[in-house]
Amino acid sequence: MARPRVFVTRRIPDEGLLPIGEACDLRTWEGELPPSRAELLEAVEGCDGILTLLTDRVDADLLDRAGPRLRVVSNYAVGYDNIDVAGCAARGIAVGNTPGVLTETTADLAFALLAASARRVAEGDRYVRAGRWLTWGPMLLLGPDLHGAMLGIVGFGRIGQALARRATGFDMTVLYWSRTRLDPAEEARRDVAWADLDDLLARSDFVSIHASLSPGTRHLIDAAALGRMKPSAILVNTARGPIVDQAALADALRRGVIAGAALDVTDPEPMAPDDPLAGLDQCLIVPHIGSASPATRGRMARMAAANLLAGVRGEPLPNPVVPG
Repeated sequence: MARPRVFVTRRIPDEGLLPIGEACDLRTWEGELPPSRAELLEAVEGCDGILTLLTDRVDADLLDRAGPRLRVVSNYAVGYDNIDVAGCAARGIAVGNTPGVLTETTADLAFALLAASARRVAEGDRYVRAGRWLTWGPMLLLGPDLHGAMLGIVGFGRIGQALARRATGFDMTVLYWSRTRLDPAEEARRDVAWADLDDLLARSDFVSIHASLSPGTRHLIDAAALGRMKPSAILVNTARGPIVDQAALADALRRGVIAGAALDVTDPEPMAPDDPLAGLDQCLIVPHIGSASPATRGRMARMAAANLLAGVRGEPLPNPVVPG
């Protein structure tokens, strides 16, 4: 009996690749960069399963090209805005993701970005390497304290809640905005308070974004939202780039509407070297490394492989994405 044919769109940790290779006729894209659109469409032809990354758009054209054998699309990510989930469901194709696995690691990075941006760590590193450090100075690279500050969390799912736990250890006051509000007893237990978005933006010293990307959250943080923030405030985004209007953010930083920003995600990705944000010292930018620890990426690989293998066998996925 022929083994299922699968395509993995980028090399992932061996924890995922090895079990797939043992059970399937596996082809892996070995390039550092993603396959081009033409290369991706060619590679999926006749596949029973595809393991995708956020850089791979799974739409009607790809599904048509894959053909009727395709049973499953397993996304190596928590998010799945790169996949037409409804279109897959209409064709009987299961979709899986890797929820929960990167919560703590991403919250670690979000807090690291808060601290690094506040204390101007990247600016200080560049200052030293440029040979500008001549003496200790009482006004050199001053930045706001985290301890005792007010943190506003936009989106209070797993990662937002994990960030709140870290913040309370620094005696920060935590506000959150989410479409689903916790009950008062749970808010008291977590030592957080709900605020509507406008109020949260106006009161917070730091604003950290943890909402999912949807039509309703695209450019949620636009020029008007930035204008509601304190001039001393710092914005952090480890969620999805399009939640922030990037042009509006660059303008707000240039004009001093807010003091700083720290981004793990941009729109588009990768960011162009000549993007206006790239030239601003008060904007710290890292290349989407929220889940980038060996342990977390390995767990993601195992989960993505489990979804893929279940799908090609016609079994229920351990972590399915449900349309709607």
